[in-house]
Amino acid sequence: MEEYQKTSIRNWAIEDRPREKLIQKGIASLSNAELLAILIGSGSRKESAVELSRKILGDVRNNLNELGKSTIDALQKRYHGVGQAKAITIVAALELGRRRQLASPLEKPQIRKSEDVFALMSPALADLPHEEFWILVLNQANKVVTRFNISKGGIAGTVIDVRLIMEKALYQHASSIILCHNHPSGNRKPSQPDISITKKLAEAGKILDIHVLDHVIIAENHYFSFADEGIL
Repeated sequence: MEEYQKTSIRNWAIEDRPREKLIQKGIASLSNAELLAILIGSGSRKESAVELSRKILGDVRNNLNELGKSTIDALQKRYHGVGQAKAITIVAALELGRRRQLASPLEKPQIRKSEDVFALMSPALADLPHEEFWILVLNQANKVVTRFNISKGGIAGTVIDVRLIMEKALYQHASSIILCHNHPSGNRKPSQPDISITKKLAEAGKILDIHVLDHVIIAENHYFSFADEGIL
């Protein structure tokens, strides 16, 4: 028991634990053994998950392609502390990595004009009976990295939190963002609250070096662009 306590990850300094290290320093800071240890979760009474992972990788000369050839049965039989569930997790993770290499990256839509925003977001917003407010996160090439719904409201409006929007934009390493929401009434003209929130977000963006490129209001089959109208 004493030997197990010495090798258990729970007894390591927090910064040396794989999961905590990933959170604090990023996934690139972890070794292959540490990544494998996260997958298997725990070791045995004689060794920690990281030590067990090093042993597994050492047996294939630290080559992940070789590890990918391992079977569930072989992993179970060869390593004390690796049961069926852990063996399945290792095999499944490596197969997922193999499939990722074979997959073609998705082409990110590029925003060149307000019409591109309308084409991208109209299918999601044009026919809704209530308002929704969305953010498009763009990279330096004006390609959409991600888009997310920031709030849903009633027929007349929705509540917007400037801090929450900018927090999400920073987390996604946004170079710029585009605001987008719908008017179920079919009236494309911005309300005073629409103008006010756009100005607040534009000012916050200047401080954080995240440019608010546009705010597009979708109203059925037409739209209003703050950028086109010179409001931004």
